[in-house]
Amino acid sequence: MTKLTVSLAGCDYDRTRAIFDGRVQIKGCDTIPVAMSPEEAFHRAFRFQEFDITELSLSNYMNVTAKGIGHYAAIPVFPSRLFRHSSIYIRGDRGIEKPEDLKGKVIGVPEYQMTAAVWIRGILQDEYGIRPSDMRWRNGGLEQPGREQKVKLDLPEGVELQAIPSTETLAQHLDDGRIDALITALAPSCFKKNPQVRRLFPDYRAAEEEYYRRTGIFPIMHVVGIRKRLLEQHPWLAVNTYVAFLEAKALCYRDQEKIGHLFTTLPWPVDELERARSLMGPDFWSYGVQQNTREIEAITRYAFEQGLNARRLTAEDLFVPSTFDLAKV
Repeated sequence: MTKLTVSLAGCDYDRTRAIFDGRVQIKGCDTIPVAMSPEEAFHRAFRFQEFDITELSLSNYMNVTAKGIGHYAAIPVFPSRLFRHSSIYIRGDRGIEKPEDLKGKVIGVPEYQMTAAVWIRGILQDEYGIRPSDMRWRNGGLEQPGREQKVKLDLPEGVELQAIPSTETLAQHLDDGRIDALITALAPSCFKKNPQVRRLFPDYRAAEEEYYRRTGIFPIMHVVGIRKRLLEQHPWLAVNTYVAFLEAKALCYRDQEKIGHLFTTLPWPVDELERARSLMGPDFWSYGVQQNTREIEAITRYAFEQGLNARRLTAEDLFVPSTFDLAKV
């Protein structure tokens, strides 16, 4: 029988590596894996729809889904998750000692709708009572000038968002004090070079662990999307792809558990694994809709409240229905 040939784009993480190196196959498919940075995968998928299966920004995926213009349907695989307290950088000379001090400040962000920024604004409002309208926003390239918003935004009244000059960068603006703080997934080049630039949460791990203890939320950044046209022709592809990612993650866990010879270039990775599981449970990097109800409800609410989506999406809007409940023996 002839197999379906599919292209697969995304980052070669330890939890996806078994698919990229061929140890795990998507049943019924000959897979052509193309490893690349998430940023490149997003650009090529959203703009040109180059790949059959691809890693996608969750926020941008929600935006096109809400508008009914998306070319991909997601399965509940989350290749990137990250607590984001570490992603707020501030000027040390602006009187910012705690989150509430961000009120009235000028905050830079590469793209207002980027997933990391959606989570951070939501956390600031839920945890500290700081609304997006309490700050003034500036967007632009982090290290390369000329970056623009990927989607047209219709922000709520009172939210000020302005682009910095197209020849300048947010890292420059933070370095010389033209902005008071910066929200970014990547550390700016001025961090650790300029003594006035530091994190809002210096001990971000402690802040993030406490956040998890109270909320049970491990923020989702990316999803895996499958070309809708392919799913119409081959509806079995969604579950088969989902199962392959589950198998790859299980192999990753097994490698992390081995202490006779280490698979991670750290001195105590097994202890780190046990530490994570003691706080977050055995499958702390969970896939699936039911396993991630808190995260899905939070991010869909944040995107709606922040004016990024005209309606609040549900899990049924976001994920292929056949992946909600797998067969059990």
